[in-house]
Amino acid sequence: MDREGQHVGIPLPEGSWWDWDVITWDAGQFRLAAGHDLTYSHGLELGFGDPVFVSCPTTFHDPVFRVPTSEERMRLARRLGEEPSVFVAFDADAGGQEPISCLIAAERLEVVHETVLRYWRDDTAPGQRFAPWVRPPA
Repeated sequence: MDREGQHVGIPLPEGSWWDWDVITWDAGQFRLAAGHDLTYSHGLELGFGDPVFVSCPTTFHDPVFRVPTSEERMRLARRLGEEPSVFVAFDADAGGQEPISCLIAAERLEVVHETVLRYWRDDTAPGQRFAPWVRPPA
């Protein structure tokens, strides 16, 4: 966050986005989910379309989004041959003694703010959906 408490570079909605994990990672999409406790649901997703570079752990806490450094920009531009359309940098608690620096570069970014259930239930409310791995009982 910057000095005014705004997330730098990503328009995150107000909320408690403490716990984060990767819910999709393939050639077409890299998707992070966030919430105050990811046991039963999450309320935020950052979907990176056509990711070209990802450097972050699969789970982390309390990310601090920031403007990428000039060194990070130059290193990635050299690696990719050009600067990406979307370039996100953040530092996060990944369980070590120091925060870890993370970088994600992609063609697009989608911010989705809705309740996503991580378990099956028959009575979902309007505006709720299931995580991709949730299936009804057999």
